Amino acid sequence: MSSETIRRCVSRARATRETDIRVSIDLDGSGESRVASGIGFLDHMLAQFARHGLFDLEVECRGDLEIDGHHSVEDIAITLGEAIGEAVGDKAGLARYGHAYVPMDEALARAVVDFSGRPYVVYSVLDTRDRIGELETQLVEHFWQSLGTAARVTLHVDLLRGSNQHHITEAVFKACARAFAAATRIDPRVAGVPSTKGSL
Repeated sequence: MSSETIRRCVSRARATRETDIRVSIDLDGSGESRVASGIGFLDHMLAQFARHGLFDLEVECRGDLEIDGHHSVEDIAITLGEAIGEAVGDKAGLARYGHAYVPMDEALARAVVDFSGRPYVVYSVLDTRDRIGELETQLVEHFWQSLGTAARVTLHVDLLRGSNQHHITEAVFKACARAFAAATRIDPRVAGVPSTKGSL
């Protein structure tokens, strides 16, 4: 079976004393999602990631939210990153690189990703307030750091302008979604792994 016809669906679970998580992603989906993280604004952002990346995504998390959201956000990101990394398989035929600019009213975010196998995340985004709903805004950076490391990608996220934290965060998630969608598509012109080294 060719890489173009393989359905790239992966389910992952992670259970610790702090969280119990189930994640399922289909890279070749239609943008459907069912998300229950226990943190309302994070649910909204993950639904945006699925919708604008055209990924089918399911996330269920039971975490120690009586402490705070840190463990849930981090462990969801790790589990989702691992699932994405597994879903791209051996990366044969992969576009590998993706980038996107997304505006959200006054906010403009840029995301650039390389499925390099070398985890490195640069996140340069302003936090204008401490919290959006139940989500601590500092955890958004931690989410992308954790996901990028677990997926073994190089990821650069930059806020070019913006002042409203809701708009900023939504633009970031949508930009990352579109960048990941571009990078994970199968390009029929790519023979084998997209690297002169022969492996990623």
